[in-house]
Amino acid sequence: MKNKKIVLAVLALFMVIGIMAGVYMGTRPEAVEGAKTVTIQIIHKDGTEKNLEYHTDAEFLADLLLEKELVTGYSSEEYGFTIESVDGVTADWNVDGAYWALYEGEEYATTSAAGIALIDGGVYKLVYETF
Repeated sequence: MKNKKIVLAVLALFMVIGIMAGVYMGTRPEAVEGAKTVTIQIIHKDGTEKNLEYHTDAEFLADLLLEKELVTGYSSEEYGFTIESVDGVTADWNVDGAYWALYEGEEYATTSAAGIALIDGGVYKLVYETF
C-alpha cells in the first residue's frame, strides 16, 4: 500500500512538471526573425551605466553580444553560455564572488544568453554583481 502511494506521488510529480514545461514552452517569447531594435544596458561595478542600441537580425542575445564583441565567455552543456567579461571588464567569482548578472528588462534571466530570444524593443541588462 505504501509503495502504491509513492508511485502515485511520483507520477503526479512528473505530470505537474510536464504541465509546467508545456506551459513555459507555449508562452515563452519566440525569437523574431529579421530586423529588430534592442537595447543593451551595461552596469559596471562602480555603478556607471552604458546604454547601447542595436539594429540586428540576430535571434538570440548571445549571438548579438558576441557579434558586437561586447562579451567573452564560453558555452557548456550544463550552464549554457557563461559570460566572463563585459565591455572589457572581467568578473572573477574566485577573487571576490563577482559575476555578470543577466536581466531581461527588470527580471533576472532564468536562462543563459544563448537561450534568450531577442524581441523588437527588448531591453537586456548585464550587471556586475557580487554574491
